[in-house]
Amino acid sequence: MAVWIQAQQLQGDALHQMQSLYGHHFPIEVRHYLSQWIEGQLWDTVDLENPQEEFKAKRLLDSLIQELQKKAEHQMGEDGFLLKIKLGHYASQLKSTYDRCPLELVRCIKHILYTEQRLVKEASNSCSPLGGMVDSMSQKYQQINQAFEELRILTQDTENDLRKLQHSQEYFIIQYQEKSLRIQAQLTSLSTLPPADRQLREPSLLSKRATVEAWLTREANTLQKYRLGLAEKHQKTLALLRKQQTVILDDELIQWKRRQQLAGNGGPPEGGLDILQSWCEKLAETIWQNRQQIRRAEHLRQQLPIPGAIEELLNDLNSTITDIISALVTSTFIIEKQPPQVLKTQTKFAATVRLLVGGKLNVHMNPPQVKATITSEQQAKALLKNENTRNDSSGEILNNNCVMEYHQTTGTLSAHFRNMSLKRIKRSDRRGAESVTEEKFTILFESQFSVGGNELVFQVKGRVPFVVPDKVLWPQLCEALNMKYKAEVQSNRGLSEENLVFLAQKAFSSSSNSPEEFHSMTMTWSQFNRESLPGRNFTFWQWFDGVMELTKKHLKPHWNDGAILGFVNKQQAQDMLMSKPNGTFLLRFSDSEIGGITIAWVAENPNKRMVWNLMPYTTKDFSIRSLADRISDLNHLLFLYPDRPKDEVFSKYYTPPLSKAVDGYVKPQIKQVVPEFATPNPDPAANPTYMDHAASPAVSHPQSYGMYQNPCWLGNHVILHYRTCLQFTYQN
Repeated sequence: MAVWIQAQQLQGDALHQMQSLYGHHFPIEVRHYLSQWIEGQLWDTVDLENPQEEFKAKRLLDSLIQELQKKAEHQMGEDGFLLKIKLGHYASQLKSTYDRCPLELVRCIKHILYTEQRLVKEASNSCSPLGGMVDSMSQKYQQINQAFEELRILTQDTENDLRKLQHSQEYFIIQYQEKSLRIQAQLTSLSTLPPADRQLREPSLLSKRATVEAWLTREANTLQKYRLGLAEKHQKTLALLRKQQTVILDDELIQWKRRQQLAGNGGPPEGGLDILQSWCEKLAETIWQNRQQIRRAEHLRQQLPIPGAIEELLNDLNSTITDIISALVTSTFIIEKQPPQVLKTQTKFAATVRLLVGGKLNVHMNPPQVKATITSEQQAKALLKNENTRNDSSGEILNNNCVMEYHQTTGTLSAHFRNMSLKRIKRSDRRGAESVTEEKFTILFESQFSVGGNELVFQVKGRVPFVVPDKVLWPQLCEALNMKYKAEVQSNRGLSEENLVFLAQKAFSSSSNSPEEFHSMTMTWSQFNRESLPGRNFTFWQWFDGVMELTKKHLKPHWNDGAILGFVNKQQAQDMLMSKPNGTFLLRFSDSEIGGITIAWVAENPNKRMVWNLMPYTTKDFSIRSLADRISDLNHLLFLYPDRPKDEVFSKYYTPPLSKAVDGYVKPQIKQVVPEFATPNPDPAANPTYMDHAASPAVSHPQSYGMYQNPCWLGNHVILHYRTCLQFTYQN
């Protein structure tokens, strides 16, 4: 069933998420009226990280606009007239939006399709991490296997035809030698006979020669037809081989590489290479069989030259099959295990490269050596364009040579760099606002492979330089942030739509609560991690990274429990708490401090109810006393928003009471006090071993408790920020 048909059946939040994918950047009407065409295109074959793929993306954009215009022209009737105008407007809008950046259209549609498939699969209660793509994947695998079967049949057919051609040609040569050459010898010998005898015998021999030559001409024409027929069959086989190789290398292998990239940023594992290697090995076998057939056909032509177009055809076939096998070998030299994204000098790191067709093409019979060098972004781009870089490197890597080893049990040919170390790095001259952390380098792996007993030699280089776009659509950034957050925190609880709206408000300094308003907005690299947020001395990414780090180290269980709302600003916290009973509190990430979390609660002031905010806690604070214990210490905190008793949520994380001293010493215990809200223990008899040394009342000596006040007007309420105190209590 088409994804769009299933997507329209979504309900509730899933339907809302699906609808929120669309906007000015891609109208939902376009998705609806071109659903079949959109789902039939090979969007995943476009490598978004490769600028050279822009031409392919431009063709998809032009085709999309043509389909939209065609759909508009076929609208009839009164309602059709309005739809015709609307679809025509959308065609112009999409062309205007994406004509200069067609790769962004592909990125947008891939994001839409992936999200729809995920929502559909989640709605069907499937546990598969690939969502609705599973069915399409199995269908694709079936198509690949069917194509291999067709290739096997075609290759066997040309093998049979080649044998028939060889037998026919051998018979022709025998007949030529036995008949034509013998008659010619007899005619030559007539010159030694008397004229009368020569005249008597010559007519008969000439007649026989004419008959033989006519037969030979017919047979030569038949052989030529066999050769042309065989060449045409090889053309068909090679066309299918190219198509199959495109699916495997430009689709499946590129997707694996993309998953590998995403895995480096927190995405799911890229998956094994076993299936890909089996497909590549089948390709290698089939290509090599056809190459040998074409070479045998060329040998037969040389053995018996017959004038005609077959020579040019065979040259073209040989050139084509060489191009195909060259693409296979160079594309299947991959980096199985990537080096770290951040390298430090004098620090060991590892990487693994692998040739997926090494076992089938007997490359391992002459084990190649792989060399690793580090190059700058500019050098990598030059290499991609086949420009001469004079083998320059941007640094020195120790232990950067490794011989590929063939593992018989797995059939893999790979090189394991286990102890590489970056000895030095050559920095380029930086311009403008660029910082040293933004300068990019790449590890280039290169080798030379001999195929088929040195018949073919290939220079291979395994690393296409990554491309960091200047700007991305907000929905794509949301997907990356959510993926990174879940991976760093190691949690299944990701960022909700409300969380993402909060982040959008922070990123774009907006007060809008509408997710749709941000869908067509883009974020530049400068906005992301170069320009400080308004009124702050840190960037958006620095703030978000601080939240991840704090949550990962100290708040993971509370985040998983849903006890931390986190992505809530001061005004939102106040609005949420003012309608709740006194003592209701919530936990939100600090707006003003990197890696900070604060407690906001509602309580009575002498004259009116107010919302209070504690000075933010950081990693340093939680290394002294945990969040759960701090909340336990504060008796004025009663209910976690909206109405859950705090002990019900946090008691399982409280630190157990210390055991009584047995060596005569009193053991101290740290407890937290907010001076303004410090109250006597409600039941002193219940805990007689603790002595609270805080002054009472707390508000009478605020400085002795480190109280920090920073009034901030919000509406009609003034909110005071308090730095809490840590007090020592002692156990007898």
